[in-house]
Amino acid sequence: MSAQDVEDFLLQNRAAADRVETYRGYWESDKHWEPRREFILRNISDFEGEHLDQLLSLSMVWANNVFMGCRYSAELLEKVTEMAEGIEVEDAPVFKTRDEIMKQQQVSV
Repeated sequence: MSAQDVEDFLLQNRAAADRVETYRGYWESDKHWEPRREFILRNISDFEGEHLDQLLSLSMVWANNVFMGCRYSAELLEKVTEMAEGIEVEDAPVFKTRDEIMKQQQVSV
């Protein structure tokens, strides 16, 4: 599902679009919300009903990792990365770990 597919789906399914919009945090910019919305829409059929909170939590884990560099267990990151496969994020920041920064400084000395 591409970004255009998401927009087409939302235009054809107003009720679903309105429902998904309610999951947007007031702090989320369009740049953060649009990929997270796509994450939710791609996976919502696997988390209907009482499991929806789990999907919303996983979408936040993915967004926090992509946009803020938050780190989680390898198993969790593998799961959300698989769930987000194919989602294109424009201008995503690139984060370096402390170890990467220290290694780079040692090489340049």
